[in-house]
Amino acid sequence: MERLIRQLENPFKQALFILLSIFLVNLGALAIEGMGLVVVPRRFPWLNAASFMLFFAVLNSLYSLSAASIPRYWGNSIYGFMLLGAVAGLQAWIFSGLPISKAGSYRWIYVVVTIGYLVFLSLMTTLRKFVAFAEREEWSRPRVRNKR
Repeated sequence: MERLIRQLENPFKQALFILLSIFLVNLGALAIEGMGLVVVPRRFPWLNAASFMLFFAVLNSLYSLSAASIPRYWGNSIYGFMLLGAVAGLQAWIFSGLPISKAGSYRWIYVVVTIGYLVFLSLMTTLRKFVAFAEREEWSRPRVRNKR
């Protein structure tokens, strides 16, 4: 498990792992529907793609806390997210037969997930800066407050 976690520090490997997961879930949905167990909605591949993109956003943002170089990690992360969005959308289109313009509100969901991803990355970078500042600060003499 430790080895898998170390390998997933690269944003491109994270994106490939998520793409493989999307593909496997789509295949599983086809198999379940083929067996007649459950009726899978036609737009399910779009839901699957958007859900895993949100998972990538959270995973990638958390990994950014341990990145050695934030600008390099951000660049690779954004390219990885763009790759993920394009290939996940292509998979969803192939599996559902619906382009994103016919898939209802999934175009807006893609936009919201993308904006959320950028907010997550910014938040983690800000959090990292706060922690670095707190580690540099000397805490030997705390501020005394007056009681009223």
